Amino acid sequence: MKLEGKVALVTGAGSGIGRAIAKLFVEEGAKVVGTDLAPAGLETLAQEIKELGYSSLTTITGNVSAREDAEKMVDAALNAYGTLDIVVNNAGIMDEFVPLGDLDDTMWQQVLNVNLNGPMYISRKALQTMLPKEKGVFVNIASVGGLFGGRAGVSYTVSKHGVIGLTRSVAYHYAKKGIRCNAICPGGVSTNISVRQPNPLGYERLQTTLASAVRAAQPEELARVALFLASDDSSFVNGEILVADGGWTAA
Repeated sequence: MKLEGKVALVTGAGSGIGRAIAKLFVEEGAKVVGTDLAPAGLETLAQEIKELGYSSLTTITGNVSAREDAEKMVDAALNAYGTLDIVVNNAGIMDEFVPLGDLDDTMWQQVLNVNLNGPMYISRKALQTMLPKEKGVFVNIASVGGLFGGRAGVSYTVSKHGVIGLTRSVAYHYAKKGIRCNAICPGGVSTNISVRQPNPLGYERLQTTLASAVRAAQPEELARVALFLASDDSSFVNGEILVADGGWTAA
């Protein structure tokens, strides 16, 4: 097992990519703290883990965009398992493909708070445990929207560019301290992340980027990428922005 004896914190673990990562990490020997804003998703995850025959999952509800909640998530790992080795910053929300001219402050702040402030809060807190032992791994779920301008609205695009900047900064500053930080940039993924009422202009412009998209990934495919980056298989991979989009952006 690739994560035997490790303790991992996975945000947004109640559904989609986060759920798939939490399950795979447990199967690979990790003790996992799964967090989510929605308790129902965490209850389903806990039941699935129990049915698989494992007892190495702790769950906590909270909002990563609230600093106190984010820090309590890290504390939950320390309280349950005594340490923290791996953080997967996965929780995120979409932005209805809203371009700048139609953007209101509420959406901007909400998306930036969840997608960028959340990973910052959790990573900053987790470093307090990782730095003294000079070992730790961060896996940030960014997006191809963090590499280009036409895969989402302005809020999501900026937030995921920010996640990539956060990833590279942490990787560079703490490389000599035994800390690794990498990001995954998925393309389309079959999850329940919702776009309720897409902005007409943003959605129209998105269509021009879709010609080379082969299919949507399954969450389990992204979980295997996260496992590679979290495990010692990637021991010399640091500051990498790994695109996993089935070739969508290769054209």
